[in-house]
Amino acid sequence: MVNFAHFADVHLGGWRQGPMQDLNFMAFQKVVQTCIERKVDFVLVAGDLFDSAYPPIETLKETFAEFKKLKDAKIPVFMIAGSHDYSVSGKTFLDVLEKAGFCKNVFDAEFKEEEIRLSPTIHEGVAIYGYPGRKSGLEVQDIKKIKLNDAPGMFKILMLHTTMDKVRGVLPIECVEADNLPEANYYALGHIHVDFRYKNLIYPGPVFPNNFTELETVENGSFYIVDTELLNPFEKIEIKIKETLSIEIELKNTHDLKTKDIDFNIKIKNKNNLEEETIQKYSAENPSEFNEIIPQLMNILSIEKQEGETVDSFNTRLLGESRKVLDIE
Repeated sequence: MVNFAHFADVHLGGWRQGPMQDLNFMAFQKVVQTCIERKVDFVLVAGDLFDSAYPPIETLKETFAEFKKLKDAKIPVFMIAGSHDYSVSGKTFLDVLEKAGFCKNVFDAEFKEEEIRLSPTIHEGVAIYGYPGRKSGLEVQDIKKIKLNDAPGMFKILMLHTTMDKVRGVLPIECVEADNLPEANYYALGHIHVDFRYKNLIYPGPVFPNNFTELETVENGSFYIVDTELLNPFEKIEIKIKETLSIEIELKNTHDLKTKDIDFNIKIKNKNNLEEETIQKYSAENPSEFNEIIPQLMNILSIEKQEGETVDSFNTRLLGESRKVLDIE
């Protein structure tokens, strides 16, 4: 009999608006607190703990503090990388968490010509297998080749970060057929931001909505606690931090509008604060809702390429951050 927590898609560091980033982290704290209060045997994190392979240092410090609470409570954490915190180089900050003794990455695979054999991480009679998510769904073809090395008499858990056919709906994207997965007692899924269950296969939903569209559709975060001693072992835990209020705004067609010529003859008092003064003066003389996000876009342009990060990965990260600020899917 086992009693464990399963969550995914935390995306720490994903929100660029400070207050929203705080709420995201508070939701994660709520998950950790609940796991400790409920005295679960262990925790599963099915990918995308972080929003990128190179999260901000402040995000890392706060995350480490929460994982230390789980370690102090003697609750082990098992995880896989998701499509966001996955790195082509294989080096991510999940490795730092593992080396610090806060978690165990359960991805252990032997690649053969026609199949991929996964070996389990064994914990007190439970065999935990895992395969990480990758960018653009590149993990799908690999998952179709997965075989599990046997663990006789053990409760088997398979962790995946991917899209299953049962949750895909009408979206024209490649996916894994759930009924063709290797046999396991529980499938801990991540990647699709919905609360979804098919037999013993569960997407727990995001710990906190990842963008404004999700705030409207999902509203709250969620995760699952699974207790095999119960007749209905799957318990959904909602994470409600704040009330969500939707406001409808009617937009006008501005296709034929033209902008006026702008005079950039701006006098700057402090040359050491050139950027901030220029933005403030321009915004005051040219009122627009767009002005509110100019500082955020400027901050994104100041992001530096991390050591070991490829140019393509860096450019993708910058583009992704910009799309979030502009709220473009």
